Amino acid sequence: MKSNHFLALGAALLFVSGLFILWTASLRIPALESLNERRIDQSTKIYDRTGEILLYDFSRDVRREVVAFENISPNAKHATIAIEDKDFYSHNGFDLSSFLRAVWVNLTTLSFSQGGSTITQQVVKNSILTKDKTPTRKLKELILALKLEKVLTKDEILSLYLNEIPYGGTVYGIEEAAENFLGKSASDLTAAESAYLAALPKAPSYYSPYGSHQDELKERKNLILKEMLSQNFITEEEYGKALVEQVVFKERENTGNIKAPHFVFFVIDELTKIYGEDVLQSSGWKVVTTLDYSIQRDAEALAKKYGEINQVQFNGNNNAIVAIDPKTGEILSMVGSRDYFDPEIDGNFNAALGHRQPGSTFKPFVYSVLFNKGYTDQTILFDVPTQFSPSCAKDLFTTDDICYSPVNYDDKFRGPIIIRNALAQSINIPAVKAVYLAGVRDSIELAESLGIKSLTELDRYGLSLVLGGGAVSLLDMASAYGVFANDGIRNEYMSVLWVEDAEGNIIDKHAPFPRRVLPEETARAISSILSDNTARTPGYGPNSPLYIGDNVAVKTGTSNDYRDAWILGYAPNLVIGAWVGNNDNSPMEKKVAGLIVSPLWRELMDKVLPNLPREEFISPTTEDLSSLKPVLRGQVSGAHSILYWVDKDNPRGPVPSNPADDSQFINWEYGVQHWVSTNSAPLPTGF
Repeated sequence: MKSNHFLALGAALLFVSGLFILWTASLRIPALESLNERRIDQSTKIYDRTGEILLYDFSRDVRREVVAFENISPNAKHATIAIEDKDFYSHNGFDLSSFLRAVWVNLTTLSFSQGGSTITQQVVKNSILTKDKTPTRKLKELILALKLEKVLTKDEILSLYLNEIPYGGTVYGIEEAAENFLGKSASDLTAAESAYLAALPKAPSYYSPYGSHQDELKERKNLILKEMLSQNFITEEEYGKALVEQVVFKERENTGNIKAPHFVFFVIDELTKIYGEDVLQSSGWKVVTTLDYSIQRDAEALAKKYGEINQVQFNGNNNAIVAIDPKTGEILSMVGSRDYFDPEIDGNFNAALGHRQPGSTFKPFVYSVLFNKGYTDQTILFDVPTQFSPSCAKDLFTTDDICYSPVNYDDKFRGPIIIRNALAQSINIPAVKAVYLAGVRDSIELAESLGIKSLTELDRYGLSLVLGGGAVSLLDMASAYGVFANDGIRNEYMSVLWVEDAEGNIIDKHAPFPRRVLPEETARAISSILSDNTARTPGYGPNSPLYIGDNVAVKTGTSNDYRDAWILGYAPNLVIGAWVGNNDNSPMEKKVAGLIVSPLWRELMDKVLPNLPREEFISPTTEDLSSLKPVLRGQVSGAHSILYWVDKDNPRGPVPSNPADDSQFINWEYGVQHWVSTNSAPLPTGF
């Protein structure tokens, strides 16, 4: 019986082996001339939220120019081999060690980002096979690669590869890449230029020299040069020269085949992280984004208009704008510069994603912590000269590497002031006291829960955090302010509504995940203050561009040395944030953000808001404060700082028995006494 089983098994194996041999033999290499005709994949297209306005077509106006192998610079050939397939000239189309290494990396990291394909396999994949994901496709690729090696020379295979590989967008082949990115022929490429171009095919959008990952592109270029050196393609001297060579990329041409470029490349970046760039570009998908093109068009026009105005008046030659629906997190508009195609201002850099100091726009996060801890909007914080470093003399009102005694934007001190007025007028000294009372760590953690993702080094920040001491992005700030607009509910920002495959099936659809990250009373208190024109008037005047109505809250911010001007404003159904500055971080004229950036924000608000249903903020619940300490209900009871009356972590608890136990008490108390002694007006007893 056993022998019969073995005979049956053997027969089955022979039958399957025969079928496999027949199937293998049936796989044919196309004629060489047909390989030169690149297979055009179905093109993925990106649309606005209507699904009708085309923002970008991956394959529109595809450009590809075939160049003879002998007319390709040896540098370009060597750079490609060094990074893609160092054993190209020694293997027979398949490199087992590279394949096994890729499998091991994929299994151990679960990233599945390692391909392990030789240049020959990539030629087969790109020029012969369809890009389906069936189990037999990889096997076909391997078999055809082995066959291709028998009918073509290595130079012919490398020529095919270099003439068809995608370098980004509509650019295919080394000749088109050299012309498009560097304005020269492939025959004239230097080692450094070749390394830059060889860096692109791995992820053309991510490594684009016009995108926001130029540091990563440079790192990959340097890696390729190092590989060229280790494989003896260049000498030590050539390597040293190539490392320091300043490669100048050609200006990006505005061919008219892209709308909302900063947003489009942001979407591509986001989807590439999920699906991979190769799949995204060539699968024939329809991507319906969140972009409202009518808002985007207005935002781009205003960015250009005020970019020119601010350059002349304030020496601020760039800006960025983000609009978000706080009820969903949908990005309605994203403008990363005043002109994407202007190389004079590095216009292709998306300043909406860049990290800059936010100035006073960070203050609402800190005051939110105070409200969470039991402080009220009537709490008194003395706006007086104060030395905040306990190791410095209490009467030393200066700032250096050790001492910290900030001033207000107008160099004035107002004495006792309630939190509502201090935040509405953006007074600095009470804000620094607020961040001490709130706690730097607690303030960062709350900001993170609202959507600020860049403040990761908690021990790096001190009390200057409240004045914008940590770098953040405009996109994150607009998203975080959306929590205030949405009554304490956070919706992560999103850029894509859904993705359809080539057959029209929805393969990915955004599912919102709203969650409460802020007590509704805290969110309402912040919105009430930032929309209170009466409280704001002493600092901005009654008819400033900030005042649209009581259903619009707004906060401005100016960073140290006037390098950044910010504004974040919102209604219950719209958030618009804007930034003005210079990409090289050079300072502007010494003007507050209200003058520099608010006209841009106001004009866009005036265009967009009337088209939306009018919605009102929900007022915070009126609390009976009569049982609270005077300092928490807006009354001065003697010339003392707040630390005399409250334990900072338990403001509604008992009065501290020994206030001097707090390290800030002596300096704060001295500041109050000094102000009282130098001001003839008596302290008010109430507000």
